[in-house]
Amino acid sequence: MLSDWIFRKCPDSSADCRDAARARQDQLTKPRGALGRLETLAIELAGLQQTERPGAERAPIVVFAGDHGIVAQGVSAYPQEVTIAMLANFARGGAAISVLARELGSSLEVVDAGTLADRPMPGIITDKPRRGSRDFSRQAALESVELAFAFDCGRRAVERAVTIEPDILILGEMGIGNTTSATAIAAALLQTPAETIAGSGTGLDSAGRAHKARIINAALARHHLASGASPERILCVVGGLELAAISGAIIAAAQRRIPVLVDGFIVSAAALAAARLNSSCRPYLVFSHRSAEQGHRLVLDALDARPLLDLDLRLGEGSGAALALPILRLACALHNGMATFAQAAVPDRKG
Repeated sequence: MLSDWIFRKCPDSSADCRDAARARQDQLTKPRGALGRLETLAIELAGLQQTERPGAERAPIVVFAGDHGIVAQGVSAYPQEVTIAMLANFARGGAAISVLARELGSSLEVVDAGTLADRPMPGIITDKPRRGSRDFSRQAALESVELAFAFDCGRRAVERAVTIEPDILILGEMGIGNTTSATAIAAALLQTPAETIAGSGTGLDSAGRAHKARIINAALARHHLASGASPERILCVVGGLELAAISGAIIAAAQRRIPVLVDGFIVSAAALAAARLNSSCRPYLVFSHRSAEQGHRLVLDALDARPLLDLDLRLGEGSGAALALPILRLACALHNGMATFAQAAVPDRKG
């Protein structure tokens, strides 16, 4: 059973701060609305951060890694050993998100939330209840106590990030097979066949996608998830430890008034589960991009989300969110740094 903290209401966005930020936008030396979504982003962040002058400079990145028993069913183009190898690559600074974090001046923390690694790895935080999830085509992926542990793992990561007083938090993932788990979670939550969601993942061809969808549909039927189930049960049956950790981190961040810049399909599936468990976290989600995974659109629609970018990405790791961060930073810089008509002695529009 999940801990009580998961269901605790997140603070409301400050209407006063939103109104003050909107009033400032209307006074800046530009036609009202001329900066489009850059204006609404700044106003949204102002309300969430409880300030008239929002920011996005302090943006730590946390990547959660996990392995998945469902890989035994041939649902990935890559072998499972890649997960642990990528952890070492993260630690060495050679992964895409490592490069992006350096360029952005963001800290990067990598958490082994449930890989098959049998001992701690240098440069990686180990915080897991078991090594990998079970094969959900045969049995539930996680026990309830393991799911609760993973949620708490996400919360602990947020508590570490809080020490740098973040403006916004980026969450990423790594784990061979986790696209399959995310697809199963989305299919169960959205009550839609897996073939409408299953994408290429690590590079599957059309036959591989069809096979993945068949495996997922059979598992959903086997576990009686096709006719509706609670988010908690869905995460136990077809989820993964890193996905649950992300859901927990989203809720914990929102409870601390920290907006989350959501990455692609996998993190969005975890965000959907989080929002179904605790709907008050939804306003704290800013969606970075629409990925090339075909099911991402359905998940975004279910979350009523408008992503900032569409670059055909499907890498994961938090890379899409990292790429979108400069847009948020520039939105805040424009909001905070532009002169008002009065300051610049520029005539405002008539009426």
